[in-house]
Amino acid sequence: MTYDLNTLWFILVGILFTGYVVLDGFDLGVGTLHLFTKTDTDRRLMLNAIGPVWDGNEVWLVTGGGALFGAFPHVYATAFSAFYMPFMLLLVSLIFRAVAIEFRSKSPSPRWRQFWDISFAAGSTLSAFLIGVAVANIVWGIPLDKDFEYTGDFCYFLSPYALWVGLTTVALFMMHGAIYIVLKTEGALQAQARKWVGRCMVFFLFTYLVFNVLSVVLVPHVAYAMETRPHIIGIMLLDVLVVASLPYWVKKQKEACAFIASCLAIALLMLLFGTTMYPKMLVSYPGVANTLDIYNSASTPKTLGIMALMAAIGVPLVLTYTVCIYWVFRGKVALTKESY
Repeated sequence: MTYDLNTLWFILVGILFTGYVVLDGFDLGVGTLHLFTKTDTDRRLMLNAIGPVWDGNEVWLVTGGGALFGAFPHVYATAFSAFYMPFMLLLVSLIFRAVAIEFRSKSPSPRWRQFWDISFAAGSTLSAFLIGVAVANIVWGIPLDKDFEYTGDFCYFLSPYALWVGLTTVALFMMHGAIYIVLKTEGALQAQARKWVGRCMVFFLFTYLVFNVLSVVLVPHVAYAMETRPHIIGIMLLDVLVVASLPYWVKKQKEACAFIASCLAIALLMLLFGTTMYPKMLVSYPGVANTLDIYNSASTPKTLGIMALMAAIGVPLVLTYTVCIYWVFRGKVALTKESY
């Protein structure tokens, strides 16, 4: 790996998107699990567990998108053109779940709340699924011409491989969300969430292992990366071990350790994704000559240098903001008259 400004920005963009997946992943998972509870009190507890932080978590997505636009404008232009429909669906689902969070408490009517409960769960599940579908198509590759323009259609994104990775992402976020509920609640809801952790972990490990087999067998550049970069297998095994440790931390009632381990598992998955892709950013398939990488898609060295100075100021601010929010709202969630 050559360490230059292009590589630096590949890493920085990866860190920003990893921050989004780690942080927004658990509240998307909480949304997916939302209908697994039956009482209004439990559903309110779940909403208020993510209430103070869910919108701040999405700052990482906006920041990552901005960094991608500035550092790799050709990737940004091609990706947002090619993935226009999936990204629009993702945007609608994110907006709809946000509306559901805010509107649910506006009326005590059971039907009103049930409608927004379903909306919240559907928006969260669809968001997680679409994120997985997008990642799958980046790994698999999309048809690009010599001008780096997408030549496929919407149905291309819905291959069996992409659908499976979408399911794997839903399973991952459900596991992450269940652990967060264990961390933030107590009593009957916490006991129920403890059961969810084990079931979600089995669900995720099954989908994850199948995903790895499919990637090695069906995606040539993934198999090549694993052959030439042995540390990829090490990252993969470490990730499985971290996930396997989750029931231990939950059983020992060390919820904070369990949540940190869950965050680490997702960060390792993102590291695995980045290490496998580097230096490619958007694979062209089947015409691999049209692939966008960190060099043919990047801004000028001067632009990357100026942006690096800006990032040195901006990224610590985002980190500080995130840490402050989580510190202020630490501890178990409790319902008050101001709660959702």
